[in-house]
Amino acid sequence: MNEQARRRPSKPYRRPKKDPVRMLAFEALRAVDERAAYANLVLPPLLKKAREAGDFDNRDAALATELVYGTLRRQGTYDAIISACIDRPLRQVDPPVLDVLALGAHQLLGTRIPTHAAVSASVELARVVLGDGRAKFVNAVLRKISKDDLDTWVERVAPPYDEDAEDHLAVVHSHPRWIVSALWDALGGGRGGIEDLLEADNERPEVTLVARPGRVSAGELLDTLGEESGLPGRWSPYAVRLTEGGEPGAIDAVREGRAGVQDEGSQLVAVALANAPLEGTDARWLDGCAGPGGKAALLGALAAGRGARLLASEKQPHRARLVERALAGNPGPYQVITADGTRPPWRPGVFDRVLVDVPCTGLGALRRRPEARWRRRPEDLEGFAPVQRSLLREALKAVRVGGVVGYATCSPHLAETRVVVEDVLKGRGGAAAEAEWIDARPLMPGVTALGDGPDVQLWPHVHGTDAMYLALLRRTA
Repeated sequence: MNEQARRRPSKPYRRPKKDPVRMLAFEALRAVDERAAYANLVLPPLLKKAREAGDFDNRDAALATELVYGTLRRQGTYDAIISACIDRPLRQVDPPVLDVLALGAHQLLGTRIPTHAAVSASVELARVVLGDGRAKFVNAVLRKISKDDLDTWVERVAPPYDEDAEDHLAVVHSHPRWIVSALWDALGGGRGGIEDLLEADNERPEVTLVARPGRVSAGELLDTLGEESGLPGRWSPYAVRLTEGGEPGAIDAVREGRAGVQDEGSQLVAVALANAPLEGTDARWLDGCAGPGGKAALLGALAAGRGARLLASEKQPHRARLVERALAGNPGPYQVITADGTRPPWRPGVFDRVLVDVPCTGLGALRRRPEARWRRRPEDLEGFAPVQRSLLREALKAVRVGGVVGYATCSPHLAETRVVVEDVLKGRGGAAAEAEWIDARPLMPGVTALGDGPDVQLWPHVHGTDAMYLALLRRTA
């Protein structure tokens, strides 16, 4: 070492700068990973806290939201790209490091953030949360990723479609292979339909409100919001869609419970059950799996308009409290109880209409809960199957002869939809249910592409809703 080099002063250490937006996004991703939390439950309180601290404005909140949801939706694709840029198996990289890398990859490949800003901001985040040593690793990987755009990377890391169609779609559209296979089976058809569906799962869904009858109308909601903030629903007469950036919590009708946030597919299910043809009395309605309360609130309002009474039952006490909150102020009589619908406390044959929106994998709501695609496993289907069948059997016992049961689930997986109904009707695993199908399609007037019936499967890429399923059955004996 020469004399000049020895005398050159060392570069002073620079403390890393905390970027509140990226820190919040990282914190949300860690909660999703470590605590198996859902982003839609974790993110709002974090944003509220940041706003109250004066760290965030609306643009900051929008960016943090995009970073969290975008990273979760495209996690599979980003993992494949990151894996191609490192010299070890992905499973050997610490999860916090992977979260920082995925956040950086999304900024580079999924947003308009300039390359230098995406890399430098991610490295600064790594210095804060991981330390300087691992920040160097993050810097090296992100610089490799930054050399190409998303299309180039996908072409490089995804297997050719002709060699393995399901694996190709899994990497390109960021879904586990088993979910690609299951959705393709449920959808049928060729490549175009499944690609449209998978891409729809990766889009940010609209926020849709439901105007609860007897308390506020969709027209009144639209008048309150104005043309710049609200649009009519596509299918439900009670739906109002918020335009970009609309905040439901700022709307008086939502705060007061006269309206709520509810996907239009869920609204259609409740309305179809309420309007199914019925002979005889129509006074006693049951929601047998009522939590968290969206469908129960709409059913309660519709029942009140006819002088009927709703019993809303929910097994989990904390979800039963959410049902009580949703139904508070309902214009007609109702009751909320904590009970298990597979071992119900009510007498058989006493209800005119019964809804069971059964627990399921939630594969129909991957737009809203993108982390669910990485959390669910094929074996989860086996866990839900007995409960789904038991709930439907008990629902058919609860309804009177001539009454109507709606079996609903937010999943398009055949093992959770038509197969369950057919098994119960044929007595597989128990006594056969004495009931007949009702064609649900006419009960969703104006809704297109509802298939051959008699049951209905809604789709994000076709109807703009969650992938809700509905089968309507009439008890015959």
